[in-house]
Amino acid sequence: MKSYTLAEMKDKYVGNVGSAEREAYEYELSMDVLGRLIKAARKERNLTQEQLGQLVGVQKAQISKLESSSNSATIDTILKVFRALKAELHFNVRLDNNYMQLR
Repeated sequence: MKSYTLAEMKDKYVGNVGSAEREAYEYELSMDVLGRLIKAARKERNLTQEQLGQLVGVQKAQISKLESSSNSATIDTILKVFRALKAELHFNVRLDNNYMQLR
């Protein structure tokens, strides 16, 4: 029985790296991970969606949409959410195969 890597499976069933299908898949996956992180951090702080919304200045529905990945968020909103959760947020930028650093 032949085994396949995750990258090979994504290439075969989602599309090759750089294709529109693959980009959409990777974006959706990133938004799902971000939503799960927001939900986990909110629960760690023992906050309801409504309470977090009040801290951020948005409605409960907006927090629900962020957590369920049914809505894309601006960087500003994401920063406000993590700031309200008193959580540090770090960004990594990779250009080609090199991680960029500010000095």
